[in-house]
Amino acid sequence: MEISQITQALRQDVVWVVFLNVLLQQIGLPVPAVPTLLLAGSLVAAPGLLGKVLAAAIVASVLADWIWYLAGRAFGYRVLAGLCKLSINPGSCVSQTESRFIRWGVASLVVAKFIPGFSTVAPPIAGSMRMALPGFLAAAAVGAALWAGLALGAGWLLREQVHAALAVLDEQAGSALLIVLAVGAVWLGWKLWQKYRFRQFCTVPHITPDELLAALAGEQPPLFLDLRGATMIAATGPIPGATVAEHDFLLDAVGHWPKERPIVTLCACPEDAGAVQAARRLLEAGYLSVRPVQGGYEAWLAAVAKA
Repeated sequence: MEISQITQALRQDVVWVVFLNVLLQQIGLPVPAVPTLLLAGSLVAAPGLLGKVLAAAIVASVLADWIWYLAGRAFGYRVLAGLCKLSINPGSCVSQTESRFIRWGVASLVVAKFIPGFSTVAPPIAGSMRMALPGFLAAAAVGAALWAGLALGAGWLLREQVHAALAVLDEQAGSALLIVLAVGAVWLGWKLWQKYRFRQFCTVPHITPDELLAALAGEQPPLFLDLRGATMIAATGPIPGATVAEHDFLLDAVGHWPKERPIVTLCACPEDAGAVQAARRLLEAGYLSVRPVQGGYEAWLAAVAKA
């Protein structure tokens, strides 16, 4: 199908196309919505139709957020852990996002659409924390209106440039496809390189849960930092003997601890991502022995049950 045919089809069903595109993107599928909103804004001439397109984008976004909110309310931290595991970059840990959500509150939902990764994680966090539904929906709607409104407005203001670019793409459809594929390949390669670098980053000495249990029972137990999110701690209870810590206030949690004494970090992240990051930060701050728990919280639970 030629570019001109695609734009004509979008012009005829712009409201439904925008609604479905935004809904799928906000549900979590890798479907870019901003280019569609820019194109839709450039094709809509009547203010009334532009309002309908904006309303469709807002409804679709809020509907997707509401679904994630209900999932978080029903399944709690399991939804957040699942989202973290689906990430191509495990260094982006849910517990860090969760702590920021707790500090920012409702305002975080307004800006969530502008922060990559946060848009999908924020609604289930709100649900798992039992945030009031009317306030959640209102904040989600305001955020969606700002996000979609800016994209549609930019498309309308730059409509001449967008149409000129579409004309060039229509004339050079084959070359444009190759460029799109090349850009996609570069993006995927960059993400895989980030994942490889993170695996190299994770090559720090770990401590097994059994070794940690023995160390905690010794004469000089290590400082045991629990880096799980507040939602999970509230659902499962604190770990006896552990100090709850946040990534953003990590040094505050260890300020009283002698730098020559051992520290152990634990999280509930895929590949121990958060625990490794915390260990690296503390080692760089001058602490001599910092080791993440191998296998994270699940491995710790299994070792405690076995002991």
